[in-house]
Amino acid sequence: MKFVAVIRQVPDGESRLRIQGDRVDLSGATLILDQMDEYGVEEALRLKEKHGGEAIVVGFGPERAEEAIRTALAMGMDRGIHVVYEGYADPVTVAEALAPILREESPTLILTGGQQADWDSQALGGALAEALGMPVVAWTTALELEGETARAKHDLDEGAEWVRVRLPAVFTTQQGLNEPRYPTLPGIMKAKKKEIKKVAFQGASRVEILQESIQEKTRLQKILDGKDPVAAAEELVRLLHEEAKVI
Repeated sequence: MKFVAVIRQVPDGESRLRIQGDRVDLSGATLILDQMDEYGVEEALRLKEKHGGEAIVVGFGPERAEEAIRTALAMGMDRGIHVVYEGYADPVTVAEALAPILREESPTLILTGGQQADWDSQALGGALAEALGMPVVAWTTALELEGETARAKHDLDEGAEWVRVRLPAVFTTQQGLNEPRYPTLPGIMKAKKKEIKKVAFQGASRVEILQESIQEKTRLQKILDGKDPVAAAEELVRLLHEEAKVI
């Protein structure tokens, strides 16, 4: 059996970003394995531990994305594949770039985060399934293998449902599926020696970025500006009650 986790490297949510020209400058940001993808890595490891086989991490992005792949290897993944592309690529382009590599691997199943932190998009899992001609189960919170099929639980707006799907299939992951492990020091040392196969992507994104901006959190400052502490507190309570609907 082969269990594949498709991952991305994204800025840490606590990083300070800045605009350089009309682009977000990541040179000073802390970059990490996407936290949604951590659930996919952890589930691949758990499936391997239970059923045997191999756990493979596949990443797409610039050379620096190797750091995120190494993190997954330090968690316990067996080997990595890095499709190198120095630029922006939309989810459909990424899926089409990864599809030939994933077909060659012939995985039992593929896991990826339900939403990508940098794109704020839920498109990659569905795009991968379409490119590979596989079924997809989104927002998975439980996963069990049953021979050539899998039972999975996933969220709905009004609750949740269990489904059965024939393998191979794509599953998008989220909080609640598992609790990702931390890389250990021995795992980090072993990860330095594990194989990462590099593949250069020669294509181009169908979507062109024209301009980027950063959402600035200035609302709280406006509440406090020019007000004494009592007035600021009263204004904050009003906004929480009337706008945030906190009772």
